[in-house]
Amino acid sequence: MKNLKHSLGTRLFIIAFLTLILLIPALLIQNLISEREDRRDLVADEISQKWGSEQDLVGPIITIPYKYYFKGEDDVEQTIRYAHFLPENLNIEGEVLPEVRYRGIYEVIVYNSKLSVSGNFPAIDLDGFKIPEEDFLPENAFVSFGISDMTGIKDFVTINWEGEALLANPGIETNDVLQSGISIAPDIQPGEPYSFSFELNLNGSTGMRFSPVGKQTAVELSSIWANPSFTGNFLPVDREVSEAGFEANWKVLHLNRNFPQQWTGANQEISNSTFGVDLLLGVDEYQKTMRTAKYAIMFISLTFLTFFMIELLSKNIIHPLQYLLIGFALLIFYTLLLSISEYVVFSFAYIIASTAIISLITIYSYSILSDKLKTGVIAGVLIILYGYLYILLQLQDFALLLGSLGLFVVLSVVMYLTRNINWFEIMNSSNQET
Repeated sequence: MKNLKHSLGTRLFIIAFLTLILLIPALLIQNLISEREDRRDLVADEISQKWGSEQDLVGPIITIPYKYYFKGEDDVEQTIRYAHFLPENLNIEGEVLPEVRYRGIYEVIVYNSKLSVSGNFPAIDLDGFKIPEEDFLPENAFVSFGISDMTGIKDFVTINWEGEALLANPGIETNDVLQSGISIAPDIQPGEPYSFSFELNLNGSTGMRFSPVGKQTAVELSSIWANPSFTGNFLPVDREVSEAGFEANWKVLHLNRNFPQQWTGANQEISNSTFGVDLLLGVDEYQKTMRTAKYAIMFISLTFLTFFMIELLSKNIIHPLQYLLIGFALLIFYTLLLSISEYVVFSFAYIIASTAIISLITIYSYSILSDKLKTGVIAGVLIILYGYLYILLQLQDFALLLGSLGLFVVLSVVMYLTRNINWFEIMNSSNQET
């Protein structure tokens, strides 16, 4: 015990060892944050399954079956394959009506959308394929429109096809392009152009995506939701976001994507060229809390360094158990922040948690040091640390730069304060006292 009290080298080793030991509960706290975030996502998925998940809309697409011959084991065999044709123009206009649903402490953004879809197909040209025209089966042709989550359909869909009202049916004959959706079977003849229009009443969650299947695709969306995120391969050509909501217009040409206007067989490139909007709930408290927790090692190290400097410059001796209790107090900050931020906004939760921990460590420090000036130094360092971290969280793009500058300043201060210390003399005196 006497060696522990007077040996500077031993105390330094123990402080470093305690810092590394405290990394274990710090990692457990990060796992706890991930678990709470996963729980939130699970609740969101449960609500989405009943209401309608994120919607991906593709189409419409004309599909014409054809006979395909291939050499079998004994003779030439026949199967059915499909040729797909995309529209010349595709216009989609609609309004997204958002709503926040709650499950316990969790909230999920859902929406109902009213969409008007219209456009036209050019004259169907079968000469572009190296397939005899007599092998095509236009009498079995159909038109499909892809909807990723059929749960969200709220009304019957009637498609106006060349003036004829056709009631859409669920399901698609082939999964070459679309995995789920609706379809109709109008009379389609090669060499004839076709126009279409229909209304779609659709529920969904979080966001909506469109595929630019038209030679020219134009999408106009509006909503009262004031916190959108425009995502996907194409950004709006015009957008206006305000507290009253947003309006956005997209225009995409067939030259902007990586698939043709007509082809045979499967084509998965369509699903890789989507664009649309996500409806954000605002600050993700779990992501911010996780970012905060990743600074745990820096907080523990700098706080321990502050106490050690006070030991060194004032001859106060702090027991390793007291260091350990201070380290636990620093870690409790993250669990407080996590639990409080699930009920109030992150900024307010941060103020409550940091104030509680700064007060706790300051009061405990005074009981150890019995000196108002030294205790004030501890409180000031903690206030600077927590304030600096909050600034880093707000400035994501400059977090690395500010973090590096902050560590540089800390190192400069430590070097300045210890510039006149004769470390060999201190080590020798410690050994002699031992």
